[in-house]
Amino acid sequence: MIPVLTNEQQSHFLQRGFSRRSFGRIAALIGAGTTLPFYNESAMAQLSQVRGMPADAVKINANENPLGPCAEAIEAIHNVVKMGGRYSYELTDEFQETLASQSGVKPDYVRPFAGSSAPLHQAALGFTSPTKSFIMADPGYESGGNAAKFIGAKVIKVPLDKNTYAHDVKAMAAADPNAGLIYICNPNNPSGTLTPDSDIDWLVENKPAGAIILLDEAYTHISGARLRTDLVAKDKDIVILRTFSKIYGMAGLRAGAAIGRPDLLAKITPYSSGALPITGMAGATASLKSATVIPERRKIMGDTRNDVQAFFDKHGIKYVPSVSNKIMVDVGKPGDQVIMALRKEKVYIGRIWPVWPTHVRVSIGTPEEMAKFKTAFVKVMAA
Repeated sequence: MIPVLTNEQQSHFLQRGFSRRSFGRIAALIGAGTTLPFYNESAMAQLSQVRGMPADAVKINANENPLGPCAEAIEAIHNVVKMGGRYSYELTDEFQETLASQSGVKPDYVRPFAGSSAPLHQAALGFTSPTKSFIMADPGYESGGNAAKFIGAKVIKVPLDKNTYAHDVKAMAAADPNAGLIYICNPNNPSGTLTPDSDIDWLVENKPAGAIILLDEAYTHISGARLRTDLVAKDKDIVILRTFSKIYGMAGLRAGAAIGRPDLLAKITPYSSGALPITGMAGATASLKSATVIPERRKIMGDTRNDVQAFFDKHGIKYVPSVSNKIMVDVGKPGDQVIMALRKEKVYIGRIWPVWPTHVRVSIGTPEEMAKFKTAFVKVMAA
């Protein structure tokens, strides 16, 4: 059911340059939940959902963590399931306080969500408009840009640096003096490349007046790079997104957060309400308290990724060197051909991005899954 905007909300959006014709789409996005109204069937087919995938398939198409939740999270989730008849808001409070403490900010600088997709979309609602654009990398993770475009905001895609494949922060800052959001996913999805701290710092200080930096740290733990909540603690114009879907292996359990100044979070939070899943909150808190999960998984993922990149080197396959849990591989021909050929071998890899039509995204699975990928990839590339 699509919600109806209140009179106050309608007035707010009109003041920001939206027309009444936009209200239906705005309301649809607010009420979307886990369904995304700006994706049509053809677009969804290019994303990670694949129907009819065999049970024994190698599924390395969605940047998932095949290790699943850590032992501490599994125990916490198991113990909390019997409380499923209660909302148990205190579990969300504990998650918020734990993440805030570890991030060096006050609890009101943290807003828990069921994953990071909701705050990404709601940031588009809160900070973009027909007069305030959404700036992103190309190739980059499109979900936030799609949300902005859906409600009528201009989306500007800025190519990655041609040498380092990092975000070109100076070009992004210069892209539009009226930018509303500048989105940085670091390491970037899909390229797996890191934008240096110095570039992030420069962008925060040199962005267009009134623009907000939206820093998505979904993959930062995997890379070992520094988490940038220090910028939030300094009350900069930045909102940081966190998810427990990647290194913590909780993609199906849904836990995440937005971290930023309370006045910035207030621009995002009016568009969601209700209790969060207690399994996700309990599992996320237990994951945060684990002293071993991050270093252990960073090594496992890193070793497997480096082995796959060495395999590409051995076979003369070009790729973008990654510090994340996915690799963009240049197959030298239309990527869709290789994607479909691999599916015949029961190996499912990620999609292409229009700006890089010969590159395919390969997520990092278990060593056993990547061994099957290598065998299938050699066969397909030789055909």
